[in-house]
Order: sequence, then C-alpha cells, then structure tokens
Amino acid sequence: MTLQQHRLPNGFRIVTERMPSLASASVGVWVTAGARHETPAQNGIAHFLEHMAFKGTARRTALQIAEAIEDVGGYINAYTSREVTAYYARVLETDVPLALDVIADILLNPTLESSEIEIERGVILQEIGQTLDTPDDVIFDWLQEEAYPDQPMGRTILGPAERVTGFGREDLSNFIGEHYGPGQMILAAAGAVDHDQIVKLAEELFGHMPEKPLAEVARARFSGGERRQSRALEQAHFALAFESPGYRDDQIYTAQIYASALGGGMSSRLFQEIREHRGLCYSIFAQAGAYADTGMTTIYAGTSAEQLPDLAGLTIDEMKRAASDMSPAEIARARAQMKAGLLMGLESPSNRAERLARLVQIWDRVPPLEETVALIDSVTTGDVREFAEQMAARAPMAAALYGPVDAAPTLQQMQERRAA
Repeated sequence: MTLQQHRLPNGFRIVTERMPSLASASVGVWVTAGARHETPAQNGIAHFLEHMAFKGTARRTALQIAEAIEDVGGYINAYTSREVTAYYARVLETDVPLALDVIADILLNPTLESSEIEIERGVILQEIGQTLDTPDDVIFDWLQEEAYPDQPMGRTILGPAERVTGFGREDLSNFIGEHYGPGQMILAAAGAVDHDQIVKLAEELFGHMPEKPLAEVARARFSGGERRQSRALEQAHFALAFESPGYRDDQIYTAQIYASALGGGMSSRLFQEIREHRGLCYSIFAQAGAYADTGMTTIYAGTSAEQLPDLAGLTIDEMKRAASDMSPAEIARARAQMKAGLLMGLESPSNRAERLARLVQIWDRVPPLEETVALIDSVTTGDVREFAEQMAARAPMAAALYGPVDAAPTLQQMQERRAA
C-alpha cells in the first residue's frame, strides 16, 4: 500500500492509497458540511443539496451524469451525515479521470433549476415520510434530539417537512457559498490510483477555487432527556444513549471495546443474557458512535409491551455488572472483533477511501494502521471496567421509546436503578 497526501495552495486536501492488484478505484470528495453546520432555519438543507447535485449541471443533465458513470460500468452516489456530505464513485482504473470530472462538475456547477428543486422536494418529503413510518429509524432521531437538545447536533439530517417545503434556490446557493470552500473539501481515493495523476487532476478541477474562511461550529453538549410516544405497534422500541468520547478523545477505543463486549455480537453480554437466556427480545445491540467533539454509546432493543419493563431493568443491571466483572476473555474477544472488522473493511477500496477522508478530517493526517492497532491492543481490562463504571453510574443519559411503551420505566426510574 502506498499512502500519500497533498494540499493545494487554496487549502484543498488530497489523500490517496494505491492498493496493488486491484483493477478499480473508489474516488470521492468529502465536504465538512453536514447537519451540524446548519442553522435552525436551514435544518435539512445539506441533505437537500446532496440530492440536487445529481439533478443537472452547466455541462450535464441529470441523465447525462448517471450515464457518464454507468456507461463505463461504474456507480456514483452520495450521502449526508451530521459532519460531512460525501460524493463518491467506483470505477475502473482508466476511468478515474472521468469520475473526478463528474464529481467536480456536480460540486462546482449545479444548476439548481426550480423545476428540479420541486421534483426533488417531493422525493425528500417521501423519504421523510418513510423514515417516520419506520420505528427503528425514527427512534434514533428522537434519541439524538434528546441527547443534544436545542443544538445542531440534535437535529435530524433529513430535516422537518415544514423546512424542506420552504427551501428555494437561493437557500441552496447560500449554503454552498457558506460551506463549500476548498478548505472544507477532502479528495480521497483508494485502489488502482496514481497519486500524481490525481493531484494534477485536482489542480485542474479545484485549484481555481478561492480560499474561504472555515465556518465555526458550536461545540456539542450532551444534556440527556427522554422522549416516548405510545402507539399501537407490534413491538416496543427502546433506545438508551450515554455520553461517550469523541474521535479525538484518548478513550475512544476503550468506548468501542466496551460497547462490543456489552452488546456487539452474539457472544456479548446483552445478547446472551436478555435474548438467549431470558428470551425477552429478538434484536438487541450496543454501539459506540463518535463525532469530532462528542460521542454516544447507544443501546437498542425491540420487544413486546409486557416484556419491556424487564428488558429495561436487566439492561441497566448488565451495565452495572460489567463495571465489576468484565473479564479479560471478553475484552480480548472484543479487541479481536474490532481489529478484524477494521482489517477486513480495508480490503474494500470504498471503505478505505472513506477511512482516509475521515482521518484527514479528524487529524489532518492518516495515522499508520500499526498505530491504530497498537492503541486498540493497549486497552486493558481495567480500562474497560473503569469506563463501564462511568457508563453505569455517572454518564449523562438519554432515552427514546416508541410503540406500546406505557408500562416502561421512566428515565428517572432507570437513573434510580443505576444508582441503587
């Protein structure tokens, strides 16, 4: 593997990694403009703009954008998260210049035609409606809102329908002007790529962009709270969140190992005790998510109305028990799963390009893989038990419940069980 980085004079960053024996490449531009960069009046506009990028440019119609990539057997896509919007493609080696040209075109030359805005508005409203009809999607939006109330980090990525209904061309253009500068962009490429060629292409495509001040982002503050909505569904959906480390925190790997041991797989504590031994649910898991300056350890389960009180209580009990008896064998298993997941993921050029962009966004460099593995290996049983005690007793907590949840304990009651 050959990892190389470069920065253009205007601040545009490039990171590539050649993967020998591959005939294809994944290339994309990650823009540090996501949901947390929006004002309340803009909530949902980063995602709306992602949709509009594919609806036509000064050089290509929407159909021509799709045909340009699919004519050579590739694919192109995009996504919006709370911290970035990504535009990426997977193509054969000889078509990398074409893919970068198309991505640059949709980023720099969108026409944002009124008729296309109206069409895509309808599509996004349908997407919002679909999410609201999917309990195990909507509950995580509620959980985020309760964890980070009245701040950008707590708002939904799709935005509320009433905001999306009002966005116009000027709103989209203004967001581009505020957040789509060269210093906010990272071009990442992995697979059958030539670094020097990509730097040259980037200079031609993005080198003319004027520098732009980076927008300040308010620091996220995990507050915690509860939202529940009773509805006649087959299952009760139950989710908890606890304040955890962000990407730049030294404890990030401890948090991820803890979440894996607690609820990351079939051998995890929550799965074994609550599903296998008690039969209280079909689905239960824990995961540690992270952002630049904050993080959330999340637990989710779906169960029946009558079993929800027992499930909620046992979840708190298992968290408390982990603080005193999480074993070296469990920690070793979680470490192995984490390292295997990382290494297996890097066999995909798309995953590798994603990782390159994320690490450059966080650190402005790509730490060697050996460094990351060493940090994972350095987490001790004592570290995890100490972190588990923090999660069980002191970490701020949020909850979201949806469905037949009237009998579920309140957040206050769960807090009291933590303290007992």
